[in-house]
Amino acid sequence: MSSTDFVASVVWGHSALELVVDVTPDGPVSVRSLSENGLPPECPRGTQPLVEVLVAGEGRARASHRFADTAVGARLAYVGQTRRTEGKWRVLHIDLRDERTGLAVRSSFRSVDGVPACQVTTTVTNEATGSVVLQGVTSFAAGFGGIPVEDVDLLRADSEWLGEGRWSRQPLRENVFPDLGLELHGQDGRGRHAVISAGSWSTGTSLPTGGLIDLRGDVAWLWQIEHNGAWRWEVGERRDCAYLALLGPTDVDHQWQQRLLPGESFTTVPVSVAVSAAGLDGAVAALTAHRRELVRPHRDHDTRPIVFNDYMNTLMGDPTTEKLLPLVDAAADAGAEVFCIDAGWYDDDSGWWDSVGEWTPSKTRFPQGIEEVIAHIHRRGMVSGLWLEPEVVGVRSPVADRLPAAAFLQRAGVRLVEHGRYHLDLRHPLAVAHLDAVIDRLVGELGIGYLKLDYNIDAGPGTDVAADSVGAGLLAHNHAHLAWLDGVLDRHPDLTLENCASGAMRMDYALLSRMQLQSTSDQQDFLRYPPIAVSAPLSVLPEQCASWAYPQPGMAPEEFAFALCTGMLGRLYLSGRVDHMAESQQASLRAAVEAYEEIRFDLCNAVPVWPLGLPRWSDHWLSLGLRCDAVTYLAVWQRGGDQLNVTFPLPHLCGADVDVEVLYPVHLPAWTARWDRGNGALTLKPTRADASARIFRISRKLPIPAPTEGTAR
Repeated sequence: MSSTDFVASVVWGHSALELVVDVTPDGPVSVRSLSENGLPPECPRGTQPLVEVLVAGEGRARASHRFADTAVGARLAYVGQTRRTEGKWRVLHIDLRDERTGLAVRSSFRSVDGVPACQVTTTVTNEATGSVVLQGVTSFAAGFGGIPVEDVDLLRADSEWLGEGRWSRQPLRENVFPDLGLELHGQDGRGRHAVISAGSWSTGTSLPTGGLIDLRGDVAWLWQIEHNGAWRWEVGERRDCAYLALLGPTDVDHQWQQRLLPGESFTTVPVSVAVSAAGLDGAVAALTAHRRELVRPHRDHDTRPIVFNDYMNTLMGDPTTEKLLPLVDAAADAGAEVFCIDAGWYDDDSGWWDSVGEWTPSKTRFPQGIEEVIAHIHRRGMVSGLWLEPEVVGVRSPVADRLPAAAFLQRAGVRLVEHGRYHLDLRHPLAVAHLDAVIDRLVGELGIGYLKLDYNIDAGPGTDVAADSVGAGLLAHNHAHLAWLDGVLDRHPDLTLENCASGAMRMDYALLSRMQLQSTSDQQDFLRYPPIAVSAPLSVLPEQCASWAYPQPGMAPEEFAFALCTGMLGRLYLSGRVDHMAESQQASLRAAVEAYEEIRFDLCNAVPVWPLGLPRWSDHWLSLGLRCDAVTYLAVWQRGGDQLNVTFPLPHLCGADVDVEVLYPVHLPAWTARWDRGNGALTLKPTRADASARIFRISRKLPIPAPTEGTAR
């Protein structure tokens, strides 16, 4: 073997994960395989560089629309590696260098033993004597295991206000990349399938989560970009396989560039990749386990209290003492453990949208002070909560004049305005001090234990104040926002934070690794909510998924139960005019709460499955399963249509005898249920053709032990 054929490998991992990185003298350092330990079989040498770095003055080695084949990425040479253990994390650093630019690059992997997933970042350090302008750096880049594009499916999701998490799975060859005859031309392609989110709504148009699935051997990768701002992921075709590139903001997409002076460094946003040899279900299980390792420890993860919020289809931003007191009593009687007063509690003149920022309670809405309502919440045994939109200041707010212009995002010396609000720049100490004072007052003086943190504007590309580019300004603000949240929880470790941004416009694990709950939507139509709730656990841990359950007094019994079922395989998040309900409706609500109390402590071990596949927006039948150690919980919604019975494959129960139990609603006509032991499938037939839903508990029957000698029969 000649020296030019020599391939060395860096092999790293643990009992559940193996990373193999090729190191060659004549080709890029690249990922050969990332897999569950020992699986799949050895892949051919990859051609996709481990790191791509786009630098002004260097560009791409070959012109294209891709974030691949960068000139620096192709030249990066292996320098060495470092391995260490940091608490529960195993860490690998791979060091690379480009002699031409003097850039030193470190690719950092970390993973928890037993979890087939890793978190990855890239750090670029300028070791030259002159400055270098970065235009984009991948956090992770790799070929997908040498698998032909013809055998790969792409999983991705569009998202928007009221229609979050609309997933699709499509063949790469048929629906994404045409067969261009690349072998005949002896070159890789120039196109790519790029998914891009701009601005500060990190999930306002698409999700930072996606997947590649091998149809031949069930190998699957799932990834997520863990950033509360702008990002890009792309998949493209090389001659040897599909490739994946994950990164934060870029010049071409987000007006981002970063100048590195000699000795300065830049670290990319973190991304995570989960791998499995058991297809999508296995990769979902891996990413779910990995997410549980990422989240900050908090008491809420152990207690998972039931939250009542007065907003959705209820007070709708118009709280008063008179309206709240009976609602508090009815929520407590139903079993709620947190009562959150939503928007409007600070409003004296009903025109609060562009005047927010001080966050002091209204005197007209609460003549005796909001303390009267909060004290009543506490007397009824519930934690008190408030809605807050901390990052914005209305253009009519006195805070807008009290803080200096530098405390706000700006362009060309002008404060940015979006929908009547300025946007705080949390890099500025006075902006942080203002918000810290607000939080400390609400928690320390009012006794608030729960904050719903909303975010209803998008900051756009960013700010040019104290930044090399507007995108760099936004990225620095994004990092400062996370640091502010860390500081809040450091000072108030028992305070529960809900992540909301017009529903789920910022549903990312930069924020969710810190905050305890995620609002999944603002959708007010109870018939349109189920596909959102069903798809949410692919993006968010089940124990963090807060989907609204807002039954109303005017609903028929099946509609009432349907609305409640939407919130039950996650964090039960109640609303609705519970103070106006008939006795029978109150009994149905209490039954749902009691059923949820049986479920909630299994959530932290649950893995989501989709017996009917990931939902489509207009599906008449939808289902979500949560697999736990001993049982499977199955939620099923029927939204009309001609199909009166449906079969739900549950392959993990194939060959088992099971008990199928309705958890909720038990007071309505029972559905017909038939279990096919041989195929592991449950067939359900409702008693009616219009909207209805059920929550089932499916338990394996334990074998009856053989009698021992001397045992009475």
